[in-house]
Amino acid sequence: MHELSIAHNIVNIASTAAAEAGAEEISVVHLRIGALAGVVADALRFSFAIAAEGTPLANAELIIEEVPVTVFCPTCNTEVTLPNPRLFRCPQCGQPSGQIVHGRELELVALETP
Repeated sequence: MHELSIAHNIVNIASTAAAEAGAEEISVVHLRIGALAGVVADALRFSFAIAAEGTPLANAELIIEEVPVTVFCPTCNTEVTLPNPRLFRCPQCGQPSGQIVHGRELELVALETP
């Protein structure tokens, strides 16, 4: 379960940011996770609670924004969101498209204090 190591990294990064900002506690952690990031959101939530114990994030809520896969279709000359992240074909014209624009993110977006 690599989500536990990801959760530990999130806690370390957020704890460092909190200390640098002079915050003693973090109440909310905002993440963006792409559909292709290979992270199971529920497993990350479970792991985050374990990793955060005894840290300034011990009581923090983890809010995850799941980012769909978006590709650039050269035929349509536009970005399109894929209804199925396993089929890299433009949903408008049906042409293959492998230029991923969004969907691989694993980003710590924001921290909130009480």
